[in-house]
Amino acid sequence: MEAKELFIKHQGQTTPFPSCIEVASAKGMYITDKSGTSYMDLVAGISACTLGHCHPRVVKAVQEQAEKYMHVMVYGEFIQDPQLDLAKKLASLLPDSLNCTYFVNSGVEAIEASMKLAKRCTGRTEMVSCKNSYHGSTQGALSIMGNEIYKQKFRPLLPNCKQIIYNDLNSLIAITENTAAVIIEPVQGATGFITPKNNFLQAVRKRCDEVGAVLIFDEIQTCYGRTGKLFGFETYNVIPDVLCMAKGMGGGMSIGSFTTSTEKMHLLRENPKLGHITTFGGHPIGCAAALATLNELCETKLIQEVTQKELLFRAVLKHPKIKEIRGVGLMLALEFEDAETCKKLVNRGLEKGLITFFFLFTDTAVRLSPPLTISEEEIREAGRIICDILDE
Repeated sequence: MEAKELFIKHQGQTTPFPSCIEVASAKGMYITDKSGTSYMDLVAGISACTLGHCHPRVVKAVQEQAEKYMHVMVYGEFIQDPQLDLAKKLASLLPDSLNCTYFVNSGVEAIEASMKLAKRCTGRTEMVSCKNSYHGSTQGALSIMGNEIYKQKFRPLLPNCKQIIYNDLNSLIAITENTAAVIIEPVQGATGFITPKNNFLQAVRKRCDEVGAVLIFDEIQTCYGRTGKLFGFETYNVIPDVLCMAKGMGGGMSIGSFTTSTEKMHLLRENPKLGHITTFGGHPIGCAAALATLNELCETKLIQEVTQKELLFRAVLKHPKIKEIRGVGLMLALEFEDAETCKKLVNRGLEKGLITFFFLFTDTAVRLSPPLTISEEEIREAGRIICDILDE
């Protein structure tokens, strides 16, 4: 049997139509398949490979840590340098109210744990999220997802979950004294990189303060520089009570985290003990990779270059078939008149050696979220290929 047939038979898939590129290697901006074809990657594993594929600094950190030790104990019992060094580095870069980090395995675990923390902090149970939000696919995260199509087959889900409308100030009245937490993405991802308008995030912050609700920012896609700032909340000058991160923080390795104050975090230590527990959370190799990624970004000008690269993308992607370019920094959505144009761009792009991708909640936009290391020459080349496909 061919690899594709074996893949379909033996490995679970997420859709009926996987692209089935047989990956042989990946380096920098490029993924190479087993036939030797190279693809310029404008997706970065859905915003995960911040420094591109197999960045030398990340690879070195992974190799050095693997030679010292890997998993040694369930999270939170032993002092392990990769975890502690990463926590200290994050605390040095974040506001004083965000000084304590709990490392987990993924973004969705960070969301689940932060929801538990909000209940523990407030004694309340109600969760408020946004219509068209996406926070993961586990039961709790699915309960606060803002799209009913993906929820209806899996009900019953968590009770006491309701929605506001992103960028609708009038809907904030739904946040009340019954609300434990408001979970919100600074930039809405699954609907095609919708950015906040009219000081919406500031208004959410104010409303949470008024009613005593915990404000949780889902920065699983925005974290580590993608908006042109190290953290997305810095772009919009709103500080959350809990900051959830994953994807881009690991530089290609699996890791997630949620950060809050030491006082709030310590509520998970007792009454009951093991308020949150994870075996492989904060894996030493993932933490080593995340620290290497963070140090590289802090010691270079990659983040400072993000806005200029965004402007260049917008300049080279002027085409009559592109209705709008949404987003900020290096998380951009190309909006088209119809879904067929999107499918053509993604499929023809693969044929021409260019990887783009779809969004979960809209079929009329195509995702561009390349590594922050993309060069101006590569942006121009990507723009040329995209425009050539749209001209066909």
